[in-house]
Amino acid sequence: MISLRIVLADDHALVRAGIRSLLNSIPGATVVAECEDGASAIEAVRAHTPDVVLMDIAMAGLNGLEATRQIARDYPKVSVIILSMFANEEYVGSALSAGAKGYLLKNASPNELELALEAIARNETYLTPAVSKAVIDAYKSRLSEKSAPLERLTPRQREVLKLIAEGNTSKEIANRLNLSIKTVDMHRTMLMKELNIHDIAGLVRYAIRTGLISVEN
Repeated sequence: MISLRIVLADDHALVRAGIRSLLNSIPGATVVAECEDGASAIEAVRAHTPDVVLMDIAMAGLNGLEATRQIARDYPKVSVIILSMFANEEYVGSALSAGAKGYLLKNASPNELELALEAIARNETYLTPAVSKAVIDAYKSRLSEKSAPLERLTPRQREVLKLIAEGNTSKEIANRLNLSIKTVDMHRTMLMKELNIHDIAGLVRYAIRTGLISVEN
């Protein structure tokens, strides 16, 4: 039997309700807080010191990957399990690079959710079986050659990339981040150089592919 205090972070109330219902059926699993964005998830971790955070990737404001990165850095004893609709290499790789200890698809069965929590309770990493060995091997191989492009970006660059991909103009980004338009334009130029992408449409596709934003955004 497990004994885990859990923070649940997803920006859809109905999804949170469904996952909470599943968790309530697992002996020893206790939901101590629910959150609708990455910033509130970090605050919940600070306030409740949970064992596990079940973290959606695509949330408004601070997304799940950036929140995971901060939690892994500041609260290393807290394990994050990423909740996602996708099982491709970029998503899984970004989650693991951010410090996630688990990766679970949202359409997983209740039994798989329990297996993931049991693995975390044993201090193991859990990856959904839908993530093929080939995907994992390809990710590890890529990491051995060089760090993933997204991981080479600074937190500010990732923030600017996300806002660009969401359709914000340089002026809107400058106002939101309290930066000059010239500084925002410089960040965009550096992003394109670092990622070897040379148009806004390409940045949008990259942000979607790596889970920085979702198609819904």
